[in-house]
Amino acid sequence: MNNKKVMIGLSGGVDSAVAAYLLKKQGYDVVAGFMRNWDSLLNNDYLGNPTINDDICPQEKDYNDAKLVAEKLNIPILRIDFVKEYWDNVFSYFLSEYEKSRTPNPDVFCNKYIKFDSFLKFAKKNGCDMIAMGHYAKKVNIDGVNFLAKAKDLNKDQSYFLCQISQKQLDSAIFPLSDITKNEVREIAHELNLNVADKKDSTGVCFIGERNFKEFLENYLPSKPGDIVDVETKRIIGKHDGIMYYTIGQRRGLGIGGIKDLESHGWVVCGKNVKKNILYVASKDTDKYLLSNKSLITNLNFIGRKLKDGEKINVKFRYRAKDLPCSVKLIDDNNLILIHDGYYKAVTPGQIAAFYVGDLCLGGGIIDKVYYNDNQIIYFDD
Repeated sequence: MNNKKVMIGLSGGVDSAVAAYLLKKQGYDVVAGFMRNWDSLLNNDYLGNPTINDDICPQEKDYNDAKLVAEKLNIPILRIDFVKEYWDNVFSYFLSEYEKSRTPNPDVFCNKYIKFDSFLKFAKKNGCDMIAMGHYAKKVNIDGVNFLAKAKDLNKDQSYFLCQISQKQLDSAIFPLSDITKNEVREIAHELNLNVADKKDSTGVCFIGERNFKEFLENYLPSKPGDIVDVETKRIIGKHDGIMYYTIGQRRGLGIGGIKDLESHGWVVCGKNVKKNILYVASKDTDKYLLSNKSLITNLNFIGRKLKDGEKINVKFRYRAKDLPCSVKLIDDNNLILIHDGYYKAVTPGQIAAFYVGDLCLGGGIIDKVYYNDNQIIYFDD
């Protein structure tokens, strides 16, 4: 019998529900915590504009689902508001990055500052020894040190989103889904007759949900229309709604077509000039403008151990992307250069680079600049 008291982050989804069941099965004293991180009306008041047309995130339904799961599993459930903490540490960062026309990943910092920080502190105040989440990730102990590792279900592995958590946060965490697959999770939920057994997985971040991303962002950052320019000919071939709405490598929704004296073909976003408000595109068959062989990574976080200068590692430059081999060139405690083993496509400033050695995730950082040979690409200042 395990005598440790654990608070599980119960989200109202199937993963955290089954994680809670597995914790009970393993003998932990389990209590659930439901986190409320977004309040449309309150967040609009922060901007001094309570009339913003922003639908409320469907958290109440999730909370009701979580309560039914807690009742079914016979565990107490507490509700916690982290709205201010989320605004200060996650959403403000999200807006700041988009103002710079970069592509942020707020889920990574929600884990760092909310789920594994504010929630952990709340759990400790309520007498819990550990916290648990429904993440597909693994904690392994090597020579007395805890490391973050990929989950058994590599298709669902979420270690990428956890690469910014601290050593202390990892030490206090349990990942009950580390060694089972998503299919097995669904099967367990059906066997238990849980109300969330067939609930659709959530996608994206809560504050956007199913809404149109561009319409949502316009509530907080005014759009600035400008020119779309062919990077090769420097010809203006269209108009954009605001370069912040487009990401490097994007091929759809560019609205380019019917241009006189120009053969009709697809286009891909390959660069931005923030000062001049220009969006650069290239022919979809021209990959050279998306290629880089070096990247500057900032806001470093290490888990288990630090990287070594000259070390060969694998890097995931975005979720669902393949791990790509790189060499490490350390600059200081907060910055390093990744020397790519080849020319990699669409490595995007603002996104997260997660560091791997085998299945171990040794941390990560923010992609700040990318280079083709020694020339900075993607963001142009001239």
